[in-house]
Amino acid sequence: MRLKTINNTKIVATLGPASWHKNIMIDMVKAGVNVFRVNFSHGDHETHRKTIRLIKQINKQHHCKVAVLADLQGPKLRIGEVESGAEIHEGGTLTFTTEKVKGTAQLVYMNYQNFPSDVKTGEKILLDDGKLICEVMETNNKNTVITRVVQGGPLKSKKGVNLPNTKVSLPCLTPKDLADVVVAMEEEVEWIGLSFVRDVRDVRELRSIIEEFGSHAKIVSKIEKPEAITDIDQIIDATDAIMVARGDLGVEIAYSSVPMVQKMIVEKCHIKAKPCIIATQMMESMIESQSPSRAEVNDVANSVCDGADAVMLSGETSVGKFPVKVVETMARIVAHVESTFDVKPITENPPSIRNERFITKTICYNAAKIADQVGASAILTLTFSGYTALKIAGHRPRTKIVVFTANYQIMNQMSLVWGVEAFYYDGMESTDKSFDDIKAILIKNKIVAKNDLIVKIASMPIEEKGFTNMLKISAV
Repeated sequence: MRLKTINNTKIVATLGPASWHKNIMIDMVKAGVNVFRVNFSHGDHETHRKTIRLIKQINKQHHCKVAVLADLQGPKLRIGEVESGAEIHEGGTLTFTTEKVKGTAQLVYMNYQNFPSDVKTGEKILLDDGKLICEVMETNNKNTVITRVVQGGPLKSKKGVNLPNTKVSLPCLTPKDLADVVVAMEEEVEWIGLSFVRDVRDVRELRSIIEEFGSHAKIVSKIEKPEAITDIDQIIDATDAIMVARGDLGVEIAYSSVPMVQKMIVEKCHIKAKPCIIATQMMESMIESQSPSRAEVNDVANSVCDGADAVMLSGETSVGKFPVKVVETMARIVAHVESTFDVKPITENPPSIRNERFITKTICYNAAKIADQVGASAILTLTFSGYTALKIAGHRPRTKIVVFTANYQIMNQMSLVWGVEAFYYDGMESTDKSFDDIKAILIKNKIVAKNDLIVKIASMPIEEKGFTNMLKISAV
């Protein structure tokens, strides 16, 4: 299954009760989905295994290249059950306890046992995505925290809690996450989402677990904590991709700061050639409506103009009424923006440090430049790791980046990368023979036509699978 129009900016769609049916998933892929997100915050392991296997089955039966993003829950703080109709009021008090109780407008259960010892007087506690705000008045450092209500409203069961001023002692990977990682590894997913990353050590911890399994799964570090912004450069260096998770991030930092933080992270990801996903509330009105708001259209369009690798749908496709329609709508917005706006990195990033990858980086940089100068129809690369595709994509050439690899997992991983389309190819006998085969594949898929110019990069001799050291321009 190959879409007639393939956008440079990819679409990630979250699966859930509204969409984890085979026919709906197939229609979503036809509409433009490149990556399916499996949210481990909801559902059990059996459901997740079935969902991942169904995605792989669709890939095989319909010749798709959809990647799986297994998104870990992370240390999400929540209150417990609360009696119906409970409401807190400004100036009142709300007590949090770590002992399980049925919540009321005066007392609620907090699922985080170290909460009383972590929080300090004067710190803010935000509930239900910041709709409710409390301020710590006192804590016994054991099991009880008394707060003053700063902003009141309905108090509902199992709502999330954010602590923007508190240094939380919870590990980034909870016992639930560690069990979920095992499922993701056994099902051989392409990407793993690491929630509530605080610093580079969190990324390294997950990386070591993945390596213990001998897996080639890549990490998407989700930026939703102020500490992560402080350590953003090291996190980008250590991870494989970034997600700007604006839901929790917009609660943890000033909401007015989120747009500029988003732009800053996208630019840094360009420089490091790391994919960047923009997520949360992109088309949220389409959970109930068949059309987006004008503000949502602008949000998606601006993310494309910023140069994001992917835009993500959450509740819109997991629990919304129109999972296929919302993908079609997002794909149409992306296509229109890309047809009228030339995405370019704000900062040029030619290679400057002479290390073992210097020649490869130089070739990738110049491949993007030359392709734009000569009006090439495609940049072709043979890859054994995906590295060259990422490097070329980081320079945002106007032409398509077409990748050929003998590794199915790498082929699917490329579905998250801006401007890249990947094909499976394992006939790497010689450079000339390989590129002859590749041209035939391109013509068959109508990516290039006779007399089109193409830019080819590869490692020579090809059978040694070394670093990229060759660039060639030719006509089809």
